[in-house]
Amino acid sequence: MIKMTVRTAKSFALASLLAASALVSGCGQIVDRQGYIQDPVLTAAIQPGIDNRDSVAGTLGRPTFVGQFDQRDWYYVTRTTKQFGFNLPRVADQSVLHIRFDDAGNVTTVERSGVDKVASIEPYADKTPTLGRDRSFFEELFGNIGTVGAPGAGTNPTPQ
Repeated sequence: MIKMTVRTAKSFALASLLAASALVSGCGQIVDRQGYIQDPVLTAAIQPGIDNRDSVAGTLGRPTFVGQFDQRDWYYVTRTTKQFGFNLPRVADQSVLHIRFDDAGNVTTVERSGVDKVASIEPYADKTPTLGRDRSFFEELFGNIGTVGAPGAGTNPTPQ
């Protein structure tokens, strides 16, 4: 009987340890990489006046996206996000390589930007602010009483 109690206590302790480790592992940090995988040596090799569209495509591959209004702009975007537990992911690092070509297809500029260009947008939870008066529910419901047909209320005069 004593052996049974010790065995039960050991199995309970083992089960508790496994359950606790499963709960703690669910709160670990998740790192996610998105977009183009940049090689610093290859991206540094792109030089204005030396490279053209074909050499850039051969060196770096296809861009992440091409400019919508100007097809001469190529963008290579890399983003790393981190997420802890069930929180929303946050941008930890971002790198944008912007290559601009002239009409002949030669590289004119190479610009690099980072996480400083990331915009943080916080939407409103339950309503969107609008321009104009801020009226209560009852003002919206009963606000037009007595204004229909009142002088200066914008009614059309009756033709004579």
